[in-house]
Amino acid sequence: MTQGRPLLNRRLAEFGTTIFAEMTALAVRTGSINLGQGFPDTDGPDEIREAAVRALRAGHGNQYPPGPGVPELRTAVAEHQQRRYGLVYDPDTEVLVTTGATEAVAAALLALLEPGDEVVALEPYYDSYAACIAMAGGTRVPVTLHPHDGAYRLDLDELRAAVTPRTRLILLNTPHNPTGTVLTRDELAAVAELACERDLLVVTDEVYEHLVFEGEHIPLASFPGMRERTVTISSAGKTFSFTGWKVGWITASPALVTAVRSAKQFLTYVSGGPLQYAVAEALRLPDSYFDALRADLRAKRDLLSTGLAEAGFGVYEPAGTYFVTTDIRPLGGEQDGLAFCRALPERCGVVAVPNAVFYDHRDQGAPFVRFAFCKRTEVLTEAVGRLKGLAMR
Repeated sequence: MTQGRPLLNRRLAEFGTTIFAEMTALAVRTGSINLGQGFPDTDGPDEIREAAVRALRAGHGNQYPPGPGVPELRTAVAEHQQRRYGLVYDPDTEVLVTTGATEAVAAALLALLEPGDEVVALEPYYDSYAACIAMAGGTRVPVTLHPHDGAYRLDLDELRAAVTPRTRLILLNTPHNPTGTVLTRDELAAVAELACERDLLVVTDEVYEHLVFEGEHIPLASFPGMRERTVTISSAGKTFSFTGWKVGWITASPALVTAVRSAKQFLTYVSGGPLQYAVAEALRLPDSYFDALRADLRAKRDLLSTGLAEAGFGVYEPAGTYFVTTDIRPLGGEQDGLAFCRALPERCGVVAVPNAVFYDHRDQGAPFVRFAFCKRTEVLTEAVGRLKGLAMR
């Protein structure tokens, strides 16, 4: 304590060490299989790693790259959006490279919010959303995705009711972490209609855009009236299995990009110069790469989902991402996901993440636990074998 005040800014007082750091440390300490934090246990394509090496050796990006990102990557991002979704963006004025999607979310919220502005966000939410809203002085208003018939659903009436005269923007994540929900065309159309009707901005986190197993990924910016009010965020980490590179980007109108860049330049300013050149090449990989990635992860999803069901969990099979949400109550007597996850390594040598930490309404998420399947098949097979021991106790 100094001058009678806590050292930590009161806006961040509710946020301690992230659950991912806690559970990863627990995995290391106990020698458990880590299915908690969402990072692959193998690197992405060799040719992309070698592209980064080439850039380093050639001196491309070893000094400060341009503030908006290297032109090669901004062009590749624009090409990707047009090729995949028919969205046309000017790489010079409508693309901004960021230090991963997390910085993109932070910069967007810092730029677009005034203290007291309300942000409607789907609950459960990725943990950085709450912290970024708090740092920007905003007020988060959660709209809960409810489990129903083996999947999580968005209640559009609840979403509409959450919007007030103080609402500035909607923070949307689809494909959705942690539930694996992929919002449908009809659901996205309803969000777009609401945003236009109430004159709201929307920030969309679409980092799992290429990891969709059921349905399709449709960018919200593609709906009528949304291009000029949507900040679309994605990154290389999930798609190319180089999560440590932290290369992300936004696409938006020139006015929105200028606003976000104004905040971003005082965060990292720039980063990952040589890696940006490599990601530009990655975005131009043939469709066969993306198809193979999706097929591999679908098989791993099925392996882990089946194993978890056989171990006695209630399983919500994801339509996208690389996470499976489970209900621990069918195991018998289990109600507290956080306590369950803290005990799980000693019980069977596996680490998971409790969903309750992604909720404002902690009781809504209390019995749910998330497992990641972005691991080698042999690791998942071993984890499934260990988890099946729970059903025998």
